[in-house]
Amino acid sequence: MNSPTVSVPPLPVDAGCRCCAARGGTWQARRAFVLAAAGTLVLPVAAQVEVGSASGMRRLVPAETLEDSAVQQYSQLLAQAKAKRALAPDNHPQLLKLRAIARQIIPYAAQWNSRAAQWRWEVNLIGSKQINAFCMPGGKIAFYTGILDQLKLTDDEIAMVMGHEMAHALREHARSRVAKSQATSIGLSLGAQLLGLGDLGNAAANLGTQLLTLKFSRSDETDADLVGLELAARAGYNPQAAVSLWRKMGEATGNGGIAFLSTHPSGPDRIRELEQNVPKVQGLYQQARSR
Repeated sequence: MNSPTVSVPPLPVDAGCRCCAARGGTWQARRAFVLAAAGTLVLPVAAQVEVGSASGMRRLVPAETLEDSAVQQYSQLLAQAKAKRALAPDNHPQLLKLRAIARQIIPYAAQWNSRAAQWRWEVNLIGSKQINAFCMPGGKIAFYTGILDQLKLTDDEIAMVMGHEMAHALREHARSRVAKSQATSIGLSLGAQLLGLGDLGNAAANLGTQLLTLKFSRSDETDADLVGLELAARAGYNPQAAVSLWRKMGEATGNGGIAFLSTHPSGPDRIRELEQNVPKVQGLYQQARSR
């Protein structure tokens, strides 16, 4: 690994797996995290950021089907990482930090998607130089050590990454992208589906590894930026970190081969939009810090 702080023995470079976590010998510790994260609920409150309504196309794919597919992929990739000794143990310091941050953010997730209250949230860490992190449908989160070490992320910046990725799952961007892709390939319209002329459930159940390679639209990215910004601020993380995070991402583009930036392009427009929205959630951050 790039940093001496990484102590997962022995973590092979670019372990080949894109996420992790499910069952196994360490399930009890992971179960404790899931239960602790889901144990605190908050009342719905008005959103401070402005985002559009979710795409109606997502209704072509049953949410349960996509979440089940995500669980299977997550489990398979965990097994791959574990076989290569690239899965961080439950007592790894960086993993403990990630799970602590997740516990702070998760209570605010259901405000954006009522299904999130029932998700079995999991957070895991993969040993790899890749700069990457993601949250699959159903709350399956994974970080690579590369994004923590190479970008030298602060806790606030980690929270912005996590909030952003959680927002993709909460706003069901993968569900919408899969629906649009599959519907286009078979010529099925939303109207036809509503009239009972087709069902993409089977297609969603046979996605293979597509959930790990989906590229979201620019509007999806903006949506996730803003929702993630608010989630992290409500959890007590400095919203200014979203700006410093994407500046670091922009500087990292010169390194080449960055998986995260292939699906989350950086640029001045993104940073400018975040700067404009930071004041909207600053009060939420201050309230959280005063609790």
